[in-house]
Parts: sequence; C-alpha cells; structure tokens
Amino acid sequence: MNDSPILSIRPLGFQWETKDPFLFCVHHEDYYPNGNEHMGPDASLEGRTIGQDFTVKDGWRMYHGSKVPGFPAHPHRGFETVTYVRTGLIDHADSMGATGRFGNGDVQWMTAGKGVQHSEMFPLLNENKDNPLELFQLWLNLPKEKKFAEPHYAMLWSENLPIIELDKVQITLISGDYLEHKALTSPPDSWAANPANEVAIWTIKLQEGAKWMLPKAGSMVNRSLYFYEGGSITIANEEVKAGNAIDLEPNQNVMIECKGGEANILLLQGKPINEPVAQYGPFVMNNQAEIQQTMLDYQQTQFGGWPWPNHEFVHPRDKGRFAKYSDGSMVEKD
Repeated sequence: MNDSPILSIRPLGFQWETKDPFLFCVHHEDYYPNGNEHMGPDASLEGRTIGQDFTVKDGWRMYHGSKVPGFPAHPHRGFETVTYVRTGLIDHADSMGATGRFGNGDVQWMTAGKGVQHSEMFPLLNENKDNPLELFQLWLNLPKEKKFAEPHYAMLWSENLPIIELDKVQITLISGDYLEHKALTSPPDSWAANPANEVAIWTIKLQEGAKWMLPKAGSMVNRSLYFYEGGSITIANEEVKAGNAIDLEPNQNVMIECKGGEANILLLQGKPINEPVAQYGPFVMNNQAEIQQTMLDYQQTQFGGWPWPNHEFVHPRDKGRFAKYSDGSMVEKD
C-alpha cells in the first residue's frame, strides 16, 4: 500500500495548470531595464512582436503593450483575477471607474462577475536603474450562481497581509487560514468567501535545513504545491526539484524538508466547484451558448465602456501606491 501524500508531480511551464476551483496561474518574471520618458524600456523594441510580445528577449517581454509593458484594456466575465506582485508596480484602471498603483507585496483581487474591462500596465519608474517585475496572476472560477455578480475591485495591501514567521519558514496568507492565523476577507461573491470551500492561496519560503509540517485539509479539496524557485525539497522521502507542481492528498499532514538551498512555493487549494467550464479567451462561463451571449453583450455594451484617456493608461511617475474605488473613495499608501 502506498501511503505517500503525493498524487502526481508535473513540470511547470509559463502558464501553470491548476485544479478546480482555479483556472490557471501565470508567473511573470521580467528584468526590465531603465525606464525612458514614457515609463517604457529605455531600449530598442526592434525585433519584438509589439502587441503580442511573449518571448523573453534580453530578459523581458512587452506583452500587449506598445510603449509601456503590460496588458492594455481588455474584458473579463465569469471569474476572478488574483494578482500578487512580489516585486515592481502595476497601474490598474477599469470600466467601473476604479484605478490605482500597487505592488511590492500587494495583492489585487478583482471579481469580474457580469463583466468588466481593466488594464494592467507595468510602468518602469526608475530612469537610472533596472526595473525588475515579478508577479503571480491566478484565475479563480465563479460558480454559476455568481457568474453575473456585480464587479468588485479589492486591494489587499502588503502591510496588512498576515505573514507567519517560523523556524526557517515564512508563510504569507493571501486567502485561507493557517492554524490560528486568518487571511484578510475575500470579496463577497468569491468562492473563497465561504470558509467551507477551504480556498487557500499561500506563499511559502523555506530556508536551507527547514522542516515544516503542512497541516491536513478536508478530504474534498484539491491541493497543489507549485515549487517555482530554489533547489530541491523532500516530501515523504521523495526529492522534488524546482520547476514542478506537486498534487497532494488533502487529508494528510505533509512533512516538507528543504535540503537544496532556499525553496519558494505557491500553495493553491480549494473545494472544487464541479461545474462545466466553457472558456473563450477572457470569458469563462458554463457552456458555449453563454460564451456566445457574452461576446454579443460585450460588443453591444463594452461592459460599461472605457472612461480613461487611452487603453494603456498609466499614472505619473511620482505617484505612489494608491487605490481609487468606483464609489470615489481613495486609499493612499506612499
């Protein structure tokens, strides 16, 4: 009988395969050079497919940006984006009239619901030094009953995120509880808002020599570790090298040992929604008829239109971290 908690080990690519209730995860890591007067790269863009530049060249990508890297205005419906920026800054704007600049440990959680447009641009603020950027973006599905929820934009500021310091272990809670430690409140219509769904999004940093027990969860959840950076870890006497996802039995305590240098891991966990998924680009519904209706709705309404001067909207260079919400309220951090 095999008592190992490991169900499978899968290699990571650019877009990580995830389990229900998550749709996928992308790990962006770009080493941008000095910024120019437009807050774009102070470097030639020759040889890049501008507007569709996903190939790493000189250590960075422009994505869909033409002057500033990032993702100009685009629509979403039927799911949520959770964007955790470890290093660097993002300028956000959306069709609800909300906007902001966040990063360096902040998390933006946006419920697209019935439909929203937003832009995510990566302004290169430093003119005299490099502008590294590292972020995760998760797509978290919504159940059928919440597909047409009102759009919602929330900021989980780095200063407020629970960070647990153990012996050679650091755990940051974006969603879900660890022992007596509780994450910040999830958006009201999120699958994560109900504790019974056991949604967890944690980052885990293990130092060389660390031994840490991942406590068991409910038997009905999907649980995966994304070991994206480091040397190697050992789980149940099996060595796993960086660059792999490890799917785990949820109802077992799991001892993780770090033997090959520092290890950085993203944990994703949750009770599956167990509904059909129909996806077309930025739209996630339950069937193809709903996708077709979504495309028609967007053509007719633009999900509220675009209230900003351009589709690659960025804030002034000297603007600090802040969030302006659709009701006009403002939070300024620095």
